[in-house]
Amino acid sequence: MQRILVAEDDMQISRTLRDYLEVAGYDVTVVGDGSAALASFRGDHPDLVVLDLGLPSVDGLDVAREVRRASTTPIIMLTARGEESDRIVGLELGADDYLVKPFSPKELVARVRAVLRRTSGVAVGAEVLRASDVEVDLPRMRAKVAGRGIDLTPTEFHLLATLVREPGRVFTRGQLQDALHGVAIESYDRAIDAHVKNLRRKIEPEPGRPRYVLTVHGVGYRFTDA
Repeated sequence: MQRILVAEDDMQISRTLRDYLEVAGYDVTVVGDGSAALASFRGDHPDLVVLDLGLPSVDGLDVAREVRRASTTPIIMLTARGEESDRIVGLELGADDYLVKPFSPKELVARVRAVLRRTSGVAVGAEVLRASDVEVDLPRMRAKVAGRGIDLTPTEFHLLATLVREPGRVFTRGQLQDALHGVAIESYDRAIDAHVKNLRRKIEPEPGRPRYVLTVHGVGYRFTDA
């Protein structure tokens, strides 16, 4: 049974999320502050973290930062904050998805399932994709650049796989959102930009002058076919 850590200080929301996730078949741990979230993450090694950004004790962004330093465990952010900058910061820290309160618990369960499906690494078509000197091993969820292993979050991995599968093809942001099965499905374009920025930071020799993931201005992105 897959384990979900829910870090949310609103008890009504946390109880509702626990109930819905347990009915969906997950083993759920609920905590109410950032310190407890970090302790539970380190001790229980959950398969996914549902993380409120407005936690007491340790801010949710700091929790996300610590989780990402230690692992590629998927993170879905919850926030009541209306500022776009909060979402961008969270995504650039490596969060895989987000929901803005108020939201439907059923939507949260759907997002959890979508992210965990990406984590499972089900292969579609060829099992190992290669383009330029980048290799993407789908069933093992491993990526290499020039023979060097790269640690990617599930969302970053599937973004890279989508691009590498068709070198030279220009993908719009909307097409990349569709390929990721629900990341920021309300067409929040800058979510894709944040994931691309994270991916470039990990795979590009010079992220400011990308060699692999290229911007097509006014349209989206493509993987180099050079």
